[in-house]
Amino acid sequence: MSVRRADTLGGRAAIVGIGATEFSKDSGRSELKLAAEAVRAALDDAGLTPADVDGMVTFTMDTSPEITVAQACGIGELSFFSRVHYGGGAACATVQQAALAVATGVADVVVCYRAFNERSGRRFGSGVQHREPSVEGTALGWALPFGLLTPASWIAMAARRYLHTYGLSPDVFGHVAVTDRRHAATNPAAYFYGKPITLADHAASRWIVEPLRLLDCCQETDGGQALVVTGVERARDLPHPPAVVIAAAQGAGRGQEQMTSFYRDDLTGLPEMGVVARQLWRGSGLTPADIDVGILYDHFTPFVLMQLEEFGFCGPGEAPGFVADGALPLNTHGGQLGEAYLHGMNGIAEAVRQIRGTSVNQVPQASRALVTAGTGVPTSGLLIGADG
Repeated sequence: MSVRRADTLGGRAAIVGIGATEFSKDSGRSELKLAAEAVRAALDDAGLTPADVDGMVTFTMDTSPEITVAQACGIGELSFFSRVHYGGGAACATVQQAALAVATGVADVVVCYRAFNERSGRRFGSGVQHREPSVEGTALGWALPFGLLTPASWIAMAARRYLHTYGLSPDVFGHVAVTDRRHAATNPAAYFYGKPITLADHAASRWIVEPLRLLDCCQETDGGQALVVTGVERARDLPHPPAVVIAAAQGAGRGQEQMTSFYRDDLTGLPEMGVVARQLWRGSGLTPADIDVGILYDHFTPFVLMQLEEFGFCGPGEAPGFVADGALPLNTHGGQLGEAYLHGMNGIAEAVRQIRGTSVNQVPQASRALVTAGTGVPTSGLLIGADG
C-alpha cells in the first residue's frame, strides 16, 4: 500500500491457521519453547505440516530468531524470512509481509509469530533500563531526564492533552477498560476470565501516571501466538474458512518518534494511525460503516479512543460516547487489557475467529474485521474478511 495510491495486495492471501500457548504470568519455559508451541499449534490448525513452510516473519526485540524457531519446529529450507521493527507496531505488518511474499511467489506458506516471557522475564512496562547509543536513544534523551521513564508516562502526556482539548475527565477512559474486561470475562483463554469490572472499579483503581489509572494500562504476559498465511486458492482447500487479507498497511507520521512524539502541532490524535487508516480505506474501498468488529491495539485506553477517531468511526473527542454506546463490537477477546499482552498478535487471531464464526464472543454474521497494531510508534493495520 502506498500513501499516494492503492495497491494490488488485497484478496491474494489469507490467514489459515492460528495457534497460541496459554497466557500466564510465569510460563516456566523459554521464549523459544513458547514460540515453537505456538507455531506447531498454528500449523495443526491450518492442516499443514512444518514441511509446507518456507517463510517466517517475526518482530525485532525478539529472542527467538526465524532460523532457530524453524529448527525447533522441524521446518526445512526457507526462501523468505523477515523482522519488523517498533515493538507492537509490527503486529499487523508481519501479516502484511507474509501476504506480500505469498502474493509475489517468494514463499508459499509463511508463519508469523511472537513469543516472550514479558511478565516473568523482560518487562516492557518497566521502561528503558539500558540502551546502546543510537539515534533513537537521542530522541528519548529529550524525555527521560525529566521523569518520563515508562510507557505509561509517555502516553500520559498525550492523554492529558486529549482530555484538556475536549473538556473531558479521566473517567471517560473507563469505557474502554470495562468493554475489554466484559469480553475477557467470558473468554476462557483470557487472564481475566470471569473478572469483569465496572466504571466504578475503574475510577477507584490507583493512579499510575495521571491521568492514567491502573485499569487503563494493559497487563504483562508470558505466552506465544502464531499465524499461518498462504495464498487464497490454496487456503480454500484447507480445514477452516480463509480469513482473507482485504488490505494491509504500515504508517509513520511526520515528526514521528517512538512513543515520545511530543513536538507535533497536535497531541490529541495518532497521525501514524491516520496514515494506516487512509491506506486501508482507499485500498479496500470500504468505510467504517462496513466494519463488523474492531480489534484495536489497547496497551493504554486513551489510544483506543484516538484510533477510533483517526479511522473516522466518530469525530474528534466523540470516541468516549461511541464506545459507551457500544456502536462497534470492540476487542471481543478482551484485548490486551483483558486477555493477554502479546504485542497485538492475539488480536489478529481473534479477528480470524470472528471471520470463521468461532469466537467465544461472536458477532453475528461478522464478515469484515479491522485490526490495528501498536500506537505511539510507527504502526500497521489490517482489514480481514470472509472469502467471496
